[in-house]
Amino acid sequence: MDAGHGTLEDLGLTAALTRQAWQGRRVLVTGHTGFKGGWLCLWLQSLGAEVHGLALAPSTTPSLHELAQVDAGMQGRIGDIRDLATVRAAVDAAQPEVIFHLAAQPLVRASYADPVATYATNVMGTVHVLEAARACGRVRAVVNVTTDKCYENREWPWPYREDEPLGGHDPYSSSKACAEIATASWRRSFLQAPGLPAVATARAGNVIGGGDWSEDRLLPDLLRAWETGRPAVLRNPLAVRPWQHVLEPLAGYLLLAQRLLAGGDAWARAWNFGPVEGDARQVGWVADTLAHHWPGSAGWVQDAQAQPHEAQLLRLDATLARVRLGWQPCWPLAHALAQVADWHRSWRAGDDARGLCLRQIQAYTADLTKAQP
Repeated sequence: MDAGHGTLEDLGLTAALTRQAWQGRRVLVTGHTGFKGGWLCLWLQSLGAEVHGLALAPSTTPSLHELAQVDAGMQGRIGDIRDLATVRAAVDAAQPEVIFHLAAQPLVRASYADPVATYATNVMGTVHVLEAARACGRVRAVVNVTTDKCYENREWPWPYREDEPLGGHDPYSSSKACAEIATASWRRSFLQAPGLPAVATARAGNVIGGGDWSEDRLLPDLLRAWETGRPAVLRNPLAVRPWQHVLEPLAGYLLLAQRLLAGGDAWARAWNFGPVEGDARQVGWVADTLAHHWPGSAGWVQDAQAQPHEAQLLRLDATLARVRLGWQPCWPLAHALAQVADWHRSWRAGDDARGLCLRQIQAYTADLTKAQP
């Protein structure tokens, strides 16, 4: 354990979100220019970490990365994780203790359009990160973020647990299952000796939050339509997903990284981070609830065109993370949707995007503290 960081073994979730745990700690976030990566980098910066990033340039205009000036508090590097030399150079330059691997091709529909790039990014990109981490000598913990869609979805009504079979109908889901398998193989084959990184995977639900302008995601599609006074077009309003505010799984990733730093192999496995059972909701319910928080016209219609296959029903069981890690969901979905609407209304009114994110991180952390037993 580095001097000045205390003993992490006994830290609970509230302590994991204090500056004591992360102050001065060197961290590399792949995918830092993305929506989820941007929120994580801002949170780590607020905790006093020395944050480095590796990612492609932002894929949307506008982007949270640019509006919230994510790079202002870190050292970001533009590069492609499909190139092993690029990943090695980024890891060698950052010399991180912790790597959060979020860089990915994250969209189901995009994976149908370009399956080769999807597998190259999500599978070989992950392999490159793992290889660079084990060669670095300083890395002690890797959290590889995959997805709840890595399971072989049988459209059954109960939530998936970490030991359910992996699979995936579409190339995106399948590529993430492959990334899970590759991570487990690297852990067993190459990362067993003392001093090598402890590696875990994290499978989160469908994340929502302010500053997301991604294509083919529900909330960005809703807000884009409503900002222009048009009804949104929903592909499948009856589909059920495990929705959660982006800060929920990020809190889990931070806690998981601390456990890996403290306990190594005891925590090096797959973990689900999903909402409470009641917050696995239909797409139409989410759209209707968000509409209540939106000024002006906010309706939707169903797309009548044929669509590529997407799962109809998906729920996630996060019991293991709640029982063993001490992580728990904090913001109910209705409250999370209100927070998203508030972020976008405030940004449109001229508020600073970075400040909006940091204030919501502070509010979430305060609510977590109150929720502790």
